[in-house]
Amino acid sequence: MDFALSERARRYVDLAERFVRERVVPAEPVYLSQLVRSEDWRRWRIPPVLEELKAEARAVGLWNLFLPDEEWGAGLDNRDYAPVAEITGRSFLAPEVFNCSAPDTGNAEVLVKYGSDEQKKRWLEPLLAGEIRSGFSMTEPAVASSDATNMKATCEVRGDEVVLNGQKWWTSGAGDPRCKFLIFMGVTDAAADRHHRHSMVLVPMDAPGVKILRMLPVFGHLDEPHGHAEILFDEVRLPRSAFIAGPGRGFEVAQGRLGPGRIHHCMRAIGAAERALERLCQRALGRVAFGKPLASLGGNRDVIADCRMAIDQARLLTLKAAWELDELGTFGALTSISAIKVVAPNVLQRVVDAAIQVHGGEGMADPELGRLMGMARALRIADGPDEVHRGMVARLELAKYKR
Repeated sequence: MDFALSERARRYVDLAERFVRERVVPAEPVYLSQLVRSEDWRRWRIPPVLEELKAEARAVGLWNLFLPDEEWGAGLDNRDYAPVAEITGRSFLAPEVFNCSAPDTGNAEVLVKYGSDEQKKRWLEPLLAGEIRSGFSMTEPAVASSDATNMKATCEVRGDEVVLNGQKWWTSGAGDPRCKFLIFMGVTDAAADRHHRHSMVLVPMDAPGVKILRMLPVFGHLDEPHGHAEILFDEVRLPRSAFIAGPGRGFEVAQGRLGPGRIHHCMRAIGAAERALERLCQRALGRVAFGKPLASLGGNRDVIADCRMAIDQARLLTLKAAWELDELGTFGALTSISAIKVVAPNVLQRVVDAAIQVHGGEGMADPELGRLMGMARALRIADGPDEVHRGMVARLELAKYKR
């Protein structure tokens, strides 16, 4: 098992670290000052500083780094992209500045691997140019979506058309004024076996019958201008060419999408944990109580040490998963992919909690720490809850001992 970076990856890591430190992090207050906050998502606008940073990043080559296919991206495999993803996790702006943010990354991977030439021309090219954004509509409010076979939404073939019906929620990115298409997953053939019933369909946001019902708050915040939408699909009629890869291949496409995406999520979570630990240590050294720095009081040194060890352990496990994904493919890396999805968000939550605690009352009102805590807690549910991934790890482990 080799975690050594290629020469190309080292160049990108050095360039990304400097760009995030010198350009992106200092621009965060500017972005927040330009942000339009409103309960009406139709009023949301993109802060101008974001587009300025995107243009700078693209000019220096920090663009579409997540795609291993050199025709479309930077040619970095999962091992080489992982440390770049960690760097982007240190700023909530960095993933989009580099055109490497979810759900666009997963949708782009789907289109590169499964999209038709027409789909690539219409949707993939502007997505990779940073001109548009996208969403992914899978989970549903009426069923336990941790089991995707529960899905009730339908995408039925009727003659030369595919007709979509159903209600989806947590469609992240649908509030963005640049969001131009969704990938919708639904049942095409209820009589087929459980892994060939579903399909994925490309849906223009302006298609008749696509109705955004509301933006869902995350711990009271609407995450402007991104948003997480609840959407009704009411007799949405599209040509059959809107299917991705063809009817009945939804689970196949989903499996190809989830492996790299979980590496990205987890490495960004590790980068965010590093930022939280930095905040914790600065506070512990700079704040005095009872005549001593907080770092010298109580068990704070143990807390800091435990955070440092937990972050490093999570990083190593995620790099192992990235290596297995490159060498063995998705099914060869299933245990590690599920394991990191449990470990990394929990480590982030633990480190942010410790940072809040050492900040005392100020920690409860700190917007950055609050955002990081919300991110950590949401990630323990997004892309499958902890319990589902623990179940997968246990099932694969027990299978080793069955005759």
